[in-house]
Amino acid sequence: MQISLLSPTPPLTPCRSSSTIETPPIRKLKVITPPHPPLSLPKKVSPPLRQLNPLQNFAASLLDAVESSLFVDKLPKTVDPAVQISGNFSPVPECSVRHDLEIIGNLPACLRGVYFRNGANPMHAPTGGHHLFDGDGMIHAVTFHSGNKASYSCRFTRTNRLQYEAALGRPVFPKPIGELHGHQGLARLAIFLARAGIGIIDGSKGTGVANAGLVYFNGRLLALSEDDLPYHVQIKDDGDLETIGRFDFNGQINCPMIAHPKVDPISGDLHGLSYNMIKKPYLKYLRFDMFGKKSRDVDITLREPTMIHDFAITENHVVIPDHQVVFKLFEMVRGGSPVVFDPKKTSRFGILPKSGVDEKGIVWIEVPNCFCFHLWNAWEETGGNDEKSIVVIGSCMNPPDSIFNDRDQPLRIELTEIRMDVKNRKVTRRVFGSGMNLEAGQMNRRFVGRKTRFVYMAIAEPWPKCSGIAKVDLETGKVKKFLYGEGRYGGEPFYVSENGNCGGDNENEDGGFIVGFVRDEKRERSEVVVVKAAEMEEVAAVRLPVRVPYGFHGTFVSEEELNGQARN
Repeated sequence: MQISLLSPTPPLTPCRSSSTIETPPIRKLKVITPPHPPLSLPKKVSPPLRQLNPLQNFAASLLDAVESSLFVDKLPKTVDPAVQISGNFSPVPECSVRHDLEIIGNLPACLRGVYFRNGANPMHAPTGGHHLFDGDGMIHAVTFHSGNKASYSCRFTRTNRLQYEAALGRPVFPKPIGELHGHQGLARLAIFLARAGIGIIDGSKGTGVANAGLVYFNGRLLALSEDDLPYHVQIKDDGDLETIGRFDFNGQINCPMIAHPKVDPISGDLHGLSYNMIKKPYLKYLRFDMFGKKSRDVDITLREPTMIHDFAITENHVVIPDHQVVFKLFEMVRGGSPVVFDPKKTSRFGILPKSGVDEKGIVWIEVPNCFCFHLWNAWEETGGNDEKSIVVIGSCMNPPDSIFNDRDQPLRIELTEIRMDVKNRKVTRRVFGSGMNLEAGQMNRRFVGRKTRFVYMAIAEPWPKCSGIAKVDLETGKVKKFLYGEGRYGGEPFYVSENGNCGGDNENEDGGFIVGFVRDEKRERSEVVVVKAAEMEEVAAVRLPVRVPYGFHGTFVSEEELNGQARN
């Protein structure tokens, strides 16, 4: 997840190919990856660096000197590289495809396709603060073949930002969360704008890192973070990955899209949001039909710019959170972070009809003291007297801004049902798995926007590591756990239907399998585990040839879907 305030070290050696970007070890950190000699980006994906005239060279040298003179104060743990990029959070090099991996057990027949997981993997050592969300996007891909075989690869998403920094050999784009704090943040922003002004870099073609979400839509795998357009990443026949470039839906959008767009499993439409932290309208709703044609573009009025990382859809509505973590750029002038918790604001959800052409039909319902970084599903329920409720399943965090700012209070993340009576605007809540931190989860995507019984959540303990998976029954409230074992940690579990992504309407909601990356920190071994959702028991594991860091969100693309992949 990235937040953009920007206007429109040697790298690591790859496992095999020499035509790849490489990643450096982070300075002054205890990292697993050993140092490697530097390599450069292949010319075909390098940005056009212009030759500078003598005056530009002098200005560039002056800016470098000013930047190197910036003193890094003692950093809070939320932006301290020694905390944020240590152990299995430290970066790894790219790895070209490795075939014939060791399989423990038998891979289910429905796992024919590729499981992808995105994450933050900084290419260069940070020169200042660094937040876990600041790293460059890297996608890890595990291809499940017939005959109980699997292969693995990982590649950087070649964003505009990454290509410039790789060509220059150092970071030049400020890290929005880790560095843009207080007066030093303003100084770094000014240096960046000055470099852009004299032509060293071009931020107009994107400043994002594409490290958070993944969605497969209309034959394209899209990597997303909310500070840029999506990036189209092509899946090659051998399981390798290649960045095609920023994707503007064939010229239909020129604004960022948040990390979690939603594909309606019935209509095939893609729904998305775009927020702007500087100018009005602060929020925009986007809708594309199954063929990628934009059919909705609705401006939504907010009182102040709000961080909206996720949202939800129902059969007929879009559910938009407007919560208490907001952007206040003036806080940088006062020495603070621009991402703040506003206790004077009352959290609310907006219920917008999918068919609406403007914001007039939106209904806002206040839900005090609620901050959901992620929403897992939502649906509609009807009752007597024409009563209609919108039910939202989300993970509510408290303190709300604790992942951005240091807090003395321990972080609590509660899986919560929020039931909103649209007519009377009354709200009730129900917490599942009380006492457990439940974040980073999935449900059967065949039921997106429809009533769901099961969700599969990461047990986010000890935070920010995840010790297992919790299958939560939303009808009975019962929780069934699958624990990875001592010294073993994972991340977001991903549910794959028993019929791939093409299950029928009558399929069992928990008849599929859960996949996810796991790191055994004692044995220093990474693998993908496959768990039968009904019994929550492991049926297979794929041993991986390299270390896979903890990351963010993923998706599964079936063989059938790959056959319809767009080639541009």
